[in-house]
Amino acid sequence: MNSTRIFALFAVFMVQVIYGFTFTFANDVIDDGHIKPFGFIVLRVFGACILFWLLSIFTPKQKIDKQDYIKFFVASIFGIALNMLTFFKGFEYTTPIHASVIMTVVPIVVLTLSAIFLKERITSLKISGIVLGFAGAIILSIYGKSTQIGDNIPLGNLLVFINAVSYSIYLILIKKITEKYHPFTFIKWLFLFGFILVLPFGYNEVLYINWYEFSPYITFSVLFVIIGATFATYLLNPIALQHLKASTVSTFLYLQPVIAGIFAVLMGSDTMNVVKFVAAGLIFVGVYLVTKKPKLKT
Repeated sequence: MNSTRIFALFAVFMVQVIYGFTFTFANDVIDDGHIKPFGFIVLRVFGACILFWLLSIFTPKQKIDKQDYIKFFVASIFGIALNMLTFFKGFEYTTPIHASVIMTVVPIVVLTLSAIFLKERITSLKISGIVLGFAGAIILSIYGKSTQIGDNIPLGNLLVFINAVSYSIYLILIKKITEKYHPFTFIKWLFLFGFILVLPFGYNEVLYINWYEFSPYITFSVLFVIIGATFATYLLNPIALQHLKASTVSTFLYLQPVIAGIFAVLMGSDTMNVVKFVAAGLIFVGVYLVTKKPKLKT
């Protein structure tokens, strides 16, 4: 395995680690009541947009074909606006563990779309990995019950499912874009378009944010979502997609329930048992099988 592929795998792994933490941080901020979901999205996208445009000052410039701005706009609909709005609104009604498990439908959707639009070959190894990973995720979902008053698990899970499908479409769209442009070239435009799209939904909620009531933990959580779960992940994913198949990148989402569960235990909001360890093992094996390159025939 060459160093470029190792870096790409490490990048996509770190994306899942960050997202695994984000389920708890984002849920705590929204449950805290000081920021409503759509207002949080406006802050998230605006903050990341500023960071990406500042970064672009120090990175090499690449000419963009005018017709590709339409592709950037469409990608921003699925990868930022619809993706984030449904995800955070879903958090208002469901739990971090439920949300992380629902996201595991992404590899299945991406694998199907990749075969149709990107002509990626579906091997028996990939299918085996997806089945094992999905089985582990389903086992984990059994332990995702909510104790929060006012939660609406079915509605919340539906919104997160819409987010998962939207994110799947985004991965396919961004894969095609990364074949032509470096992420530094287009990512700032995705977030500029994304900010314009989400602003009407969350503008009023931003006006009513209780800034003065933020605890240090809530402040840290908000910054983590903006800098880590948005700026860093949306930079690392396109870089990984330059060297990996979309279906490979998406399969790493099976790690999210494991990471989210471990973090919840460390935060004192969940416990581990034998069944959960078995489920986590299935997920890790699934990811390994999907990322393993088949041996060349001699």
